[in-house]
Amino acid sequence: MTTPFPFVASSVLTAQQLNDIQNLPISDKTASYVLTATDTYKRTIMNSASATTITVNNSIFTVGDVIQVANKGAGTCTITAGAGVTINTSGSLALAQYGGGYLLALSASTFTFFNLGGGAALPSAVDYLVLAGGGGGGLANTTSAGGGGGAGGLRSTVTATGGGGSLETAFAPTKGVTYTITIGAGGANSSNGVDSSISGTGLTTITSVGGGRGGTDNSTNNGGSGGGGGGDVTGRAGGTGTANQGFAGGSSPSGGYAGGGGGGAGAVGTNSLTLVGGAGGAGVAISITGSSVTYGGGGGGTSNGGTNGSGGVGGGGNGGNPPTAGTVNRGGGGGGGVPNLVNGAAGGKGVVILRTPDTVAVGLAIGATVTNPTGFYVYTFNDSGTIKWGN
Repeated sequence: MTTPFPFVASSVLTAQQLNDIQNLPISDKTASYVLTATDTYKRTIMNSASATTITVNNSIFTVGDVIQVANKGAGTCTITAGAGVTINTSGSLALAQYGGGYLLALSASTFTFFNLGGGAALPSAVDYLVLAGGGGGGLANTTSAGGGGGAGGLRSTVTATGGGGSLETAFAPTKGVTYTITIGAGGANSSNGVDSSISGTGLTTITSVGGGRGGTDNSTNNGGSGGGGGGDVTGRAGGTGTANQGFAGGSSPSGGYAGGGGGGAGAVGTNSLTLVGGAGGAGVAISITGSSVTYGGGGGGTSNGGTNGSGGVGGGGNGGNPPTAGTVNRGGGGGGGVPNLVNGAAGGKGVVILRTPDTVAVGLAIGATVTNPTGFYVYTFNDSGTIKWGN
């Protein structure tokens, strides 16, 4: 039996009702729910196999109101602040199965949540895509055409990884550890791209190597994917890629005066021919975000007076006058420069994407865009940031 709460004027209670003063009715929910004023008289209990939220809006409750919430479903239920609302807690606002607690209204817009147990479970594994910045296209001198920049190195636990390697292994996060996400910049004219990484206490740093710069008439241009060889009177080899991250750049023939294509995460850059620039190597299509996206195309080589190479699928820049830059956050290599006229184009900035099941709590991510495709939370870091799970 439950007490007829709230009381009204002239209510007369039996002894049993007085004994049951704390036996509030249970209000079962099976989908995300927004609290109402009458929930102060109930115990709101979520029961869903998928991730859900219980939202607290502004100006619904008054000072001293207590709202009891719990989660008996397998999906994590997160207590969420509506617009203009602040919820403070020393625990977690994410409730794993059989977790619960209560909200105390300090004002119409400020609450304290007392977590009585069952804080958010950690994900058992975090999938990742780590893509470095692409290399810049090769600087052209008086007669030499620039090779295309190599794509940034790519490491992935989902769909495919770079360099034709085997998929990597997802990592298990440690509760309360802040993981640092570093996004590598694309290389400027004739410069290597910058590494991208995930690092944190207890984790062997996951690093993808910046793409190799496109060649001119000399230089070694190795990287995550190798830069294309520069085109001049002497044939030039393309740079090498990093194992399980990217492929080599294309070479140029002796006297060909056209740069080789930069290596891609998914294919070798094309060798140039006489007055025909090499095409950039293709990138790799990966579905970590819930949609297939191709990352890490190599930059196209440029010809001195002939046909310029196209950028590889996945963000590679075209060779030409002017050459085009690698696509930002696709880690593509930049197109090669035009002899005595235009410098090589910049490589594209890298990206780091993380994915966890949405049956556990969403992580605290700073600097990421968080999406929720079916079954997952996806964290896309287009710029450097941090993330942690648990307190």
